Amino acid sequence: MQQTLVTSRRLLLTLLAALSLSSACSGSGKTPSADVWATVDDKEIRREEVEKAYRSVLQPNQPPQSDEELIAAKLSIVDELITQEVLLARGRALNITVTDADVDKAFNERKSNMTEEQFQAQLKERSLTPDDMRQALRRELIAQKVLEREVSAKVVISEQEITDYFNSHRAQFNVADTQYRIAQIVITPVRDPQLRNRKGDDAISPEDAQRKAAMLMERLKGGAPFPELAMDYSEDQQSLANGGDLGFISAAQLKQVPAILRDAVLALQPGQVRVVPDGKGAYNLVLLQAKEEAGQRDLTMPGVKDGISSSLRDRREQVLRAAYLTTQRNQSKITNHLARQLVTTQGKPPSLSPLTPAK
Repeated sequence: MQQTLVTSRRLLLTLLAALSLSSACSGSGKTPSADVWATVDDKEIRREEVEKAYRSVLQPNQPPQSDEELIAAKLSIVDELITQEVLLARGRALNITVTDADVDKAFNERKSNMTEEQFQAQLKERSLTPDDMRQALRRELIAQKVLEREVSAKVVISEQEITDYFNSHRAQFNVADTQYRIAQIVITPVRDPQLRNRKGDDAISPEDAQRKAAMLMERLKGGAPFPELAMDYSEDQQSLANGGDLGFISAAQLKQVPAILRDAVLALQPGQVRVVPDGKGAYNLVLLQAKEEAGQRDLTMPGVKDGISSSLRDRREQVLRAAYLTTQRNQSKITNHLARQLVTTQGKPPSLSPLTPAK
């Protein structure tokens, strides 16, 4: 079982990457300024915005990138910003806003695992300002609210659908061995250039990892939801997207994990969390979510109905979100000038000489 970036503009990149070139050919034929890399209706997305977003997710000590790698990364960011602008326009139409208090809360959460000195150093390293971060957060929060209202709130799973699923998959609920549903937050003592948790938080030493584990336990004691902390702070790329949830692990599978982890799980009661050090500077925060004895399950048993509902909801929401984003983009007048230029020049990157950040 198994970072400290300032902010993130990672809005639905997985769903959007395929849309970049399709957006390149829409819109008017008017030649924009070289610093305008995309337009959404009458809103310009300028190179400076893209550069800021790129610097905000750039990992410290990242090896130099080739021109092709650099432009590919910025092309993806342009596409993220296009979709974000589409969602912001929809938010204006729906009168969706966020308060300064909302932004302040998100701002403080993003830097909660850093001292003020560390936070300012991170900003300086990326040539960003606190205002840059707040503006990015405001946009993210509005876009998230739009998706929550237009997508998440409209996904409804009926009792009949749950029953039908159970009846069609009854064999899946015949448990041959005791099952432990486990979630984890992994903290390693070394930097991972590929890590992408929501806060960009990455412990870089055994001491840093120990402080981070202690901070997270305090947050949990204060009532912070484990899944939210996992998405924000876990350093296990595979499980963090699911809030650290590893699903059910059988007693037989549990025997195969390191003894210190196995013993920790076996000592837990559902709902309890334990910090498990590996003796080499890494830590696992292990949550036992549920324990199920062997036997045939039915819909009256704890977790069965909720588990089916959650699974069906996640599937439907993923499909609806992709369809919603595609529809909203199709209803907007989008021109990806950067993608268009790359097509015209057969992939030759434009000049990417560094911009001088505004003071």
